[in-house]
Amino acid sequence: MAVLQMQRISICALKKDRKKILDTLQRCGVVEISDLSAQDPGFEKVDTSASKSQFEKAITAANQALEVLDTYNPVKSSMLSSLEGRKPVSAADYQSFESKYEQVLNQAQTLTALSRKIAENKAEILKLQAQLDSLEPWMGLGVSMRFDGTRSTAGFVGSFSDDLPLEAIYAGLAENAPNTGAVNVDIISHSADQTCVLILCARPDGPAVEAALRTMGFVRPASPSKLSPAEHKKEIEAALEAALTIIDAAEENIREFFGARDDLRFLIDYCNIRIEKYDAVGRSMQSKSTFFLTGYIPQVEAAALVPKLENSYDICVSISDPGEDEDVPVLLKNNGFAKPVESVVESYALPTKGEIDPTMIVACFYYLMFGLMFSDTGYGAMVTLGCGFVLWKFKNMEDGMRNMMKMFLYCGISTMFWGIMFSSYFGDVVDVIGRVFFGVDITIPPLWFIPLNEPMRLLVFCMGLGVIHLFIGLGIQLYQHLKAKRYYEAVTKVVFWYMLVGGGILLLLSTDMIANILQVQKLPATVGTVSTWVTIIGAVGITLTNGDSKNPVVKFIQGLYELYGVTSYLSDVLSYSRLLALGLATGVVGTVINQMGSMMGGSLVGAIVFILVFCFGHLLNFGIELLGAYVHTNRLQYVEFFGKFYEGGGRKFDPFAVHTKYYKIKEDTHNV
Repeated sequence: MAVLQMQRISICALKKDRKKILDTLQRCGVVEISDLSAQDPGFEKVDTSASKSQFEKAITAANQALEVLDTYNPVKSSMLSSLEGRKPVSAADYQSFESKYEQVLNQAQTLTALSRKIAENKAEILKLQAQLDSLEPWMGLGVSMRFDGTRSTAGFVGSFSDDLPLEAIYAGLAENAPNTGAVNVDIISHSADQTCVLILCARPDGPAVEAALRTMGFVRPASPSKLSPAEHKKEIEAALEAALTIIDAAEENIREFFGARDDLRFLIDYCNIRIEKYDAVGRSMQSKSTFFLTGYIPQVEAAALVPKLENSYDICVSISDPGEDEDVPVLLKNNGFAKPVESVVESYALPTKGEIDPTMIVACFYYLMFGLMFSDTGYGAMVTLGCGFVLWKFKNMEDGMRNMMKMFLYCGISTMFWGIMFSSYFGDVVDVIGRVFFGVDITIPPLWFIPLNEPMRLLVFCMGLGVIHLFIGLGIQLYQHLKAKRYYEAVTKVVFWYMLVGGGILLLLSTDMIANILQVQKLPATVGTVSTWVTIIGAVGITLTNGDSKNPVVKFIQGLYELYGVTSYLSDVLSYSRLLALGLATGVVGTVINQMGSMMGGSLVGAIVFILVFCFGHLLNFGIELLGAYVHTNRLQYVEFFGKFYEGGGRKFDPFAVHTKYYKIKEDTHNV
């Protein structure tokens, strides 16, 4: 359980070696490069935005190309494929990809262009289909829809928005153009919401008839073709056929690239590596012949990296301790037992300067409390065997997923332990099966006790565990104060609280009422007397010292307010009763499921019903209780435990390294 000591590393070397040096640093992955500001007139920063933009565009093209391939050739993957991790490749494969870069990028751009062509032609097909649909009512028209008459006649091609009979049209014309001569109306087609017509009249009567038609709601076709509807339909059908041919050809071309998926993925990783390298260049400064960069490196890595750089290049490497005011990144280092819980700590916050790494202590209580809340041997075996199988089967799993599987593996082992202690095996399934199906009483005795029979005993244990948990948190705060030589704060912020809370607990346990309620042995009167004075001293000390005002009256009032905070300890201790609640819930629900399954008796039908109810019920209970144990275990760490000593706020160490999405470059980044 440690926060690795960081040191500042500064590198000055010839600019001609910059690429090779950055390659070495990126492969090692142990240096976080800081962003420098150009203060020396002999140095300047390099603008790498154009180069980074080029690779970002390539990544965009590759992602779009992969989407095209996923559309036309989906990858078949199993439910556990996410556990397989990135595919390992050698560093030589990465180096050789540079010669294929342009070729693969052209493939990505070609796939994107083909997809765009397909999309455009599909849109064109929709437009042409809409045109065909709009032509359908006019197929009985033998002239162009642009027809406006002959030398002696005026023609009107259009439609009304209602289903109008021929008589209604003539009546409307007679009403709105009474002084015109003969008018001929031909209905081309009609439907519930449209009547398409061709109207002819003498050329001199054209304006009056047109005005009358407008009054009646007559509308000419939008963008009519110079061809007749029948000829126009043939033209559109030919265009549709051409668009479909183009789509088929483009899809056939896409099929030729089905084998390019791996190269496209490699292109994305290659570009990401190059972008990070240009980002590192942009953080450094350079002169005509040299470049300079600085950053942070874990002390344990510096001893190996410096000789490698100095033996390979003409370079000056300086290692120094960071200043007090520097924002030093944080990197945690824990053993295999505690490392899986680092993500729990990081989810809250990394330790800031002066704080210890609480991961080991969190891990011990995390596994303990998770198992206590889940507390069933059968459920614990499911978690343990499941996580163990995944860890054995998928050797190339990503570190984050591997740590999570290990965390639940340890939680499963703890669950089995508490299940054996409390004699919980899928609830009371052993008793039920023996009694219902074999007519014998079979009971596996607990190694400790059965919580359903003695819930108060478990409550006392849970609250005692909570007190230990909280007091360890206070102890860490005491250690941090002493380490920083804040002796006054160590006494006023920790020791007095130990005296108040610890003395108060002992005082309560020396009374008959509390001892009877908790069903524990009463402490001797001497302990009660001593603890009374210890509690009083702690309360007085908090009242007199925890205020920060120079005004004695205000300081005293502030101290009283701080003393009121003792109620938070009461709520914190009571909060650990959730260990009892979830532990009992697991057993009670499991017992109810077994009783429901056995209601049909010991017959064959009863056995089938029991198996079905058992599988479904316990699977549901397993999921609910697993989620509850995970959530409430985190809550006890974040709220109760961390609230006693931990502020957090550290910045995570972000080394200049090889960060990829699809492929893992096989190189030991710490073997420098």
